[in-house]
Amino acid sequence: MAAPALSTPFQPYVYQSPQAVVTPFQILGGEAQVLQIMLKPHEKVITRTGSMCYMSEAIQTETNGAGENAGNVIWQWLFGKLDALTTYVYSGTQDGYIGLAAPSLARILPIDLAVFGGEIICQRDSFLCSINDVSVSPVATRRARPGMFGSEGFFMQKLVGRGLAFITAGGSIIQKNLARGEVLVVDAGCLVAMTREVELELKYAGPFKRAFFGSENLLQANLTGPGVVFVQSLPLFRLAQKIARAMTAPHVRDNPRFFVQIAIIFIVAYITIVSSLLLTDQ
Repeated sequence: MAAPALSTPFQPYVYQSPQAVVTPFQILGGEAQVLQIMLKPHEKVITRTGSMCYMSEAIQTETNGAGENAGNVIWQWLFGKLDALTTYVYSGTQDGYIGLAAPSLARILPIDLAVFGGEIICQRDSFLCSINDVSVSPVATRRARPGMFGSEGFFMQKLVGRGLAFITAGGSIIQKNLARGEVLVVDAGCLVAMTREVELELKYAGPFKRAFFGSENLLQANLTGPGVVFVQSLPLFRLAQKIARAMTAPHVRDNPRFFVQIAIIFIVAYITIVSSLLLTDQ
């Protein structure tokens, strides 16, 4: 059956910028990537605190709380606060550099905000760093239904400005260009970022029993175009769930001690029953 007329194929995200002068940078590695940015004298980079991996000398640092988030203390307490931001300013006389590491097994996406109308909405904790005029602030999704559990896709970040921003995503990252009225349904945790024109609505994925007997997330994001959407194949929470299950509930065949424990339980039960019978006979 032919695909719907509004459907456009997914495609890998390719960085593009119309700016004549862009700060040179490199993205190193395949997984858990490192972003290396070349800095000119007095140029600054705003990063998420704790992301610095290495840097040249003569770089001064200043850690700031997210001042724009002061009016959202309750939201941050409920759904997780935004990390503090650190500003790195190069004060040398020649070109310097700084290396910033992704916080997990993640890839780094460069986003020129000028290409996307000066604003991108992304998952919370996705922001890695920015160059030039970019502000970071929290935002709640516009059509989230009450009573939902989890904060993936609900409490997000808004990047505004005309500069260059870098966000992180897990696994493979693909881009979807939505036509007007086209609807895309994704797992809420797989949504990385979207342009401001995209309409987002969160819904329950199904009955509550799926949360206990299935492995799927309860929340789905309905995205309505027009606009651009970025999707990740391996969000951090899925990786964390896999690791937690492997550590706390390994499969029987992968845990030989299970059989030893069962044997000990049967032996203790047998001894207890036999002792009870002998004492009863006496």
